[in-house]
Amino acid sequence: MAESTTRGIEKVAERAARATPPGMARRFSGLSDKAVAWLFIGPTLVLLLAINIFPLIWTVYLSFTNYKANRAARGYEFIGLRNYERVLTDGDIWQTLQVTAHFLIWTMTLQVILGFALAWLINKQFKGHGFWTTIILLPMMLSPAVVGNFWTFLYQPQIGLFNYVIAFFGGIEPSSFQMLGDVNLAPWAIVIVDTWMWTPYIMLICLAGLRSIPDYIYEAAEVDRASKWRQFWSITLPMVLPFLMLAVLFRVIENFKMFDLVVELTSGGPGSITELASINLKREAFEKWRTGYSSAFAIILFVTVFGVANIYVKALNKVKQR
Repeated sequence: MAESTTRGIEKVAERAARATPPGMARRFSGLSDKAVAWLFIGPTLVLLLAINIFPLIWTVYLSFTNYKANRAARGYEFIGLRNYERVLTDGDIWQTLQVTAHFLIWTMTLQVILGFALAWLINKQFKGHGFWTTIILLPMMLSPAVVGNFWTFLYQPQIGLFNYVIAFFGGIEPSSFQMLGDVNLAPWAIVIVDTWMWTPYIMLICLAGLRSIPDYIYEAAEVDRASKWRQFWSITLPMVLPFLMLAVLFRVIENFKMFDLVVELTSGGPGSITELASINLKREAFEKWRTGYSSAFAIILFVTVFGVANIYVKALNKVKQR
């Protein structure tokens, strides 16, 4: 059996050698495996660097100019740090950053609490837990455009289901309030939708963390007569914390860039009460055509996210090492 297998391998090798063009064989015969690998992946890396690095460098360059994309033929001038000074002293920019911070803090708080609670329940593996896990994950599978249109219909004060549910439990008229048209309620409207859509993501990562905890740790804790509450604070939470922090990192970065869902729901209104930083950046760049100014704003946002994420990753690594 072994001899027949060896003969088969030798025949395949001979056929491959005959099929390889002589010129190509001579071309690669003097190269190491590492050199051949770089030869194949090199063009792809160059393309990826051109797509990712060049726009960043070009944006940095434009941030030091008064360039306007709708008046490119008129040329532009180098104005130094004036755009950065204008961004940092613009009251509207700080207002949008406050709106973004409000959105981030509340969505992350609700998603972490609800996501961890759902993961804790699903981890009990009760009857039908697989079916309910699939149902809970459905919102995450939808596109933001679909979710935005779906919830816009639910928020309608006359026919929307959301108002009728609140009216049923609160004893008020369904048409007495508008989630998307009220200045006080609109920010909470987008928080509710984002929490509904992305809590399953937090749940999924927390569930992976809970499933990774070995059973013998809990068995040893029971031998030591540790209570369930003590096991949660001493075993469950510390071992799931790295997974939870990683999920929060991904969600904060994504929510900081949130654009399409908010545009579908409120378009930044009423007024500018739900105008996130990404929406303001789009308006400055493609409605007001202040390309240099918006480039400076984009660089400030990039540096902020990069710096905070770098600090957060260092904290995450310290938690993993415990």
